Amino acid sequence: MGLFKQRRTGDASAPKSLLDENGLRQCLRVAGGATLGFVISKLMGWNYGVFFTVFPMFLLGMVPLLNAGIIRQFLGNAAFNVVEVSLIIGFLQHMPVVMTLVVLAIFLFRFNLMAKGPLFLYAANGVVTLSILLHFASYPGVDLSELLAANLLASVLAVLIAMLMYTLFPDVAPRQPPPRAEKSAAQVRHETILGGVTATLSFVVFQTFDLRDSLSAQMATVLVLFALSYAGAQASAVKRIVGTLLGCNLALAMQLLLYTQSNHFLLAIVIYWLGLMLFSREHVLEAGGSGVGFGGMTTLGILFGQSLGPTQDIVYSALYRFSSMVVALALTLMVIQCLHRVLDHFEATRLS
Repeated sequence: MGLFKQRRTGDASAPKSLLDENGLRQCLRVAGGATLGFVISKLMGWNYGVFFTVFPMFLLGMVPLLNAGIIRQFLGNAAFNVVEVSLIIGFLQHMPVVMTLVVLAIFLFRFNLMAKGPLFLYAANGVVTLSILLHFASYPGVDLSELLAANLLASVLAVLIAMLMYTLFPDVAPRQPPPRAEKSAAQVRHETILGGVTATLSFVVFQTFDLRDSLSAQMATVLVLFALSYAGAQASAVKRIVGTLLGCNLALAMQLLLYTQSNHFLLAIVIYWLGLMLFSREHVLEAGGSGVGFGGMTTLGILFGQSLGPTQDIVYSALYRFSSMVVALALTLMVIQCLHRVLDHFEATRLS
């Protein structure tokens, strides 16, 4: 049946390059949800289109199910982000040292939740959105109220879109929950410090230098930390680079195809959906996480959400985002390796 040929759910003998029924439906949910968010934001003329394209990808792609607990975590994070960013920018922006310490405490708290497991979605989504919000809010001329309102609106819309996608493309068989990993207290502390300190250093760098157009690079430095280990971050970084390269190349091909047809929005929608289907298929076959497929999806989402328009040059955006992301990931891995070695010198944070 071609590229998206199905196999029976639970058929272990089937090739891993083929999707089962649940996998195919997850592809349809991710691609459909991300496309719907993109379309709504463009038709409504809302700013910060990246929120409306990436949030549905995150909710539908990182977690292959939807229930009341997941919705509470997702919306609860959005509400807490409003409070956190309002206080940090409103009261601490003129005190960079104090602001950095507060951000460090917030990141340590969230990575501690990620290391423990049950609230992983809340914490992971919080790390990503908080990094993005602080990135945008730090620049002069940005309307903080509009920024936070867009984040809340995009979060609520992502939940509504996810509910619609699960209604249209429900799983055909129950999914088995992933096994709970048993971790020692030292491992939890190791992962907490590794992630929290690295994310804070990323925040400091992007606050110090004028990197307004480097959102993809900043997101990459955060997403590789979801592996919670140096070895995992290495593998994730390689996959992220490959996914971003493929996403940029596909975006460039789309730009060439739409070069004289930029006013045909329906054509852009169809091409965008097809690109998302390709990357969501790879994401599902990778069994989740921030790999090649998710890297390609988010690259397309950022490029289309921020750079699609008759007066905007997606070619420059794609090339700049890829080059800045590679540099950012190389520096991030160096930091992670150094922290990993330092933490392993102490019994309280040594990996068993």
